[in-house]
Amino acid sequence: MQEQSPPRNPPIFNIPNVVLAMLLIMVAIQVTLDAALPPDTVNALFIETAFIPQRYAFDAAGQGGAYYWSPITYSLLHGGYAHLALNGFWLAAFGTVVARRIGWVRFVAFWILSSIAAAALFLAFHWGDRSVMVGASGVVSALMGAASRFAFSSGGFQREYAHLNPRMSIAQSLSNRTVVVFLAVWFGINMLAAFGFSFDAGESAIAWEAHVGGFLFGFFMFALFDPLNPR
Repeated sequence: MQEQSPPRNPPIFNIPNVVLAMLLIMVAIQVTLDAALPPDTVNALFIETAFIPQRYAFDAAGQGGAYYWSPITYSLLHGGYAHLALNGFWLAAFGTVVARRIGWVRFVAFWILSSIAAAALFLAFHWGDRSVMVGASGVVSALMGAASRFAFSSGGFQREYAHLNPRMSIAQSLSNRTVVVFLAVWFGINMLAAFGFSFDAGESAIAWEAHVGGFLFGFFMFALFDPLNPR
């Protein structure tokens, strides 16, 4: 019997189950909030699950569970389908390569901790105010930061095999031309957002602080989640 060779043109996204599960959870939440619940209930759920800096200007006593879970649950909520679609696209792209490398248990842990890190930097810039932050973009930024530690180490990006690349040290990453260009573009876009330039067709502000907090977490802390040996 003749052996079959692997396909020369693999699919663009062969999404790991954990990434697909997170996408489906976010879609299900958005559909439920948008189509299945009355507005008053939706508003109440946002107050309990979105990240609101004002909550942390007061003691935890008497505030209920939202004080503890909202730094994570906000990452599953979105401001609309366009917001969800944008984050979902980048989650599929960068979450796939990271999940292939670290497995689903580490991926879930990475999601939780990176969402907290993103919220922490947002809190530092918005202490005590009534801003409401939702969206997975802080986690997605962390996945981008993590991927930049290994996905380009072979001199390019091969989507099917990037997860097998050796992990670069921080110094090696910062001396890799592809990584440096990626960092420059990424931080450039977010600094434009910081100075008021919006890439969003809607009226919602971009939480660039959460993006930066997530990215720095992924870039500097990825080694704690990586089961493979560095270069």
